[in-house]
Amino acid sequence: MTQEHVDVLIVGAGPVGTALAIDLTRRGLAVRLVDKAAEAFPGSRAKGVQPRTLEVFDDLGVREDVLARGSRYPKLGIHLGPLTVPKAMYPHRPHSSAVPYPDTLLIPQNRTDAALHAQLRRLGGRVEFDTELIELRQHDSAVTATLTGPAGTHTVTASYLVGADGASSTVRKQCGITFTGTTDDADRILIVDAVTTGLRRDRWHVWPAPPGRFMGACPLPHSDLFQWMIKLRSGEEPPADAAQINARIRGRTGSKKIQLRDVAWRSVFRPNIRLADRYRHGRVFLAGDAAHVHTPAGAQGLNTGVQDAYNLAWKLAQVHAGAHERLLDTYEGERRPIAAAVLGLSTEKYQGMAKLRPSSIKRGQDESQLNLTYHGGPLAPPTTDRTTTLHVGDRAPDAELRDRERTDVRLHTQLRGPHFTAIAYGPHAAQALSALPWPNRGSGLCRLVIDTDADRTAEPPADAVLTDPGHTFREAYGVTTDVLILVRPDGYIAHIAERDFLASTRAAAAVMTPRETDEAPGTTTSTPPAGQAPRP
Repeated sequence: MTQEHVDVLIVGAGPVGTALAIDLTRRGLAVRLVDKAAEAFPGSRAKGVQPRTLEVFDDLGVREDVLARGSRYPKLGIHLGPLTVPKAMYPHRPHSSAVPYPDTLLIPQNRTDAALHAQLRRLGGRVEFDTELIELRQHDSAVTATLTGPAGTHTVTASYLVGADGASSTVRKQCGITFTGTTDDADRILIVDAVTTGLRRDRWHVWPAPPGRFMGACPLPHSDLFQWMIKLRSGEEPPADAAQINARIRGRTGSKKIQLRDVAWRSVFRPNIRLADRYRHGRVFLAGDAAHVHTPAGAQGLNTGVQDAYNLAWKLAQVHAGAHERLLDTYEGERRPIAAAVLGLSTEKYQGMAKLRPSSIKRGQDESQLNLTYHGGPLAPPTTDRTTTLHVGDRAPDAELRDRERTDVRLHTQLRGPHFTAIAYGPHAAQALSALPWPNRGSGLCRLVIDTDADRTAEPPADAVLTDPGHTFREAYGVTTDVLILVRPDGYIAHIAERDFLASTRAAAAVMTPRETDEAPGTTTSTPPAGQAPRP
C-alpha cells in the first residue's frame, strides 16, 4: 500500500470540485481530484449558469469556453390545448457597466464539466476517475484518506480534504454530519436527454397540468437533443424505453409528430431539500450538493456550489501560506446562510410551479446571485464603513475605466486573478495606498488608483492608474470623495475606508492574510498573472 501527501484532496469532480481544484492549483497548492465514477457525468442535469457564476468562470479562465458551449435561454412555449403562449422565463437584460454578463446561460452540465476539466488540464492537473474514497481519518495536522482505484488501494495524507461528492456524500457521512431536510419519494420526475423531432427548437415547451401530468422539453444548444421532464404519478413505474416514453408524450401532448429517439441519458429525480448542519469537521469541508441540495427551480444548485468552492479556495490557500486557522471558520459562517436562503427561494418557486402559479415561472435578480452578500457575516461586521451603494461583504461591481494610454479597461479585468485588489479613489486615498504594507506570502495585492487628479509625475506607485470618464465607477461604487476599497480574491468587498485609510485597511487585511514578517511599508508584492501561483 503506497502513501503520498498533498495539500488538498478533493472528492468529487463535478463543477464544484473541479472549480475548487482549478482555483487551488493556480495558487500553487498540490491538489488531487478524485471521482468514483468511471467517466465524466454524461447528462444535462444542472443546465443553468447564472450571471454571478459567469463572473467566477471568467476569473477561473473558462468563461469563453462555457459561453461557446451554451446559449441564452429560449422563451417558454406554454401549450394550452390548441394554443401556445410564449413567455420569457429569463428576461433579456442589456449589458451594463456594472454587470458584464446579465443573462442566465443555458448549458448542459456535461459541457460545463468538460470546460472545467479542460482548464484543469491546462494548469497541469487532472481528474482521477474510477477512484473512490473508502475511509478517512483525521489527525492534528492532516487527514488520512484510503482510496481505491485502477491501481489498487492506497492511502493519501492531505492537509485538508473537501467533499464535493454530491447529495449522497461519503465524506459527509464519514464525518457524521447531519443532513437536515426532506426527500419526497412520491414526487418524481423522469429526466431524459434524447434526439427529438417535431418540436420547434426556439422554445422551451411546457404542457402544464395537475400533479402527475406535467411535461416539459427544453432544447439543448448546439445539438439535436432536448431535455425532457416528465412528472410521474404516485407509484408509477418510469417508462422503460423510447417507445414507452413516446407513448407517454403522445398521451399528454396529443401530437403524433413529436418523436423521441436515441436516448443519451436518463434519470429519475426526487426533489431533495436538505442542508448540512455543519460545513466543517476539523480539516474536512463540504461543498456543493454534499452541503445543500435544492429543487431544480431557478437553477440554483450548481451555481451555489461553485460559489462555495470560490469562497473556500482562497481561504485554504491563505491559511496554507500562514494566515490564522480561524479564517477557515468563516467559510461556513458566510456560505451556510446563503445556502439556506437559496433553499427557501428554490423551494418556493418549485411549490408554486406545482400549483400552476404564473409568478413561479418568472426568474429575476434573486436567481442571478448578483445581489448575494456576506454583509453582517464574520468578515463583514455591520459596523464597518459603507458607501451610498455598497456595504462591506457586497459583490464588487464592474466599471468601465480608461488607462494612461486612453485605452478602455474593465475593472473586473483588473480583479481577475488569485490576488486581493486595493482600489484608491482620489489623491488622499492613493497616498495611503502607496504606504500600505502587504505580506510577501499568500495572495498578492494589485493596487489600482482611480481619478487622483494628480500630475503624472506625482502619482503614487500603483499597478494601474485609471480614470473614470463616464463616472461608471463613481456611480456603481457610490463614491464622491476619497475612499480606499479592498476587494477579496473572490470579488467581494473586504473593507471600505473613507477615513483613517491606512490603519483601518491594514487591520482588515490582517484577518485574511499571513502574519507580516519582513515586508516594509510601501512594498508592493507582485501580482501573478491569472493561472499562476503568487510569488513565494
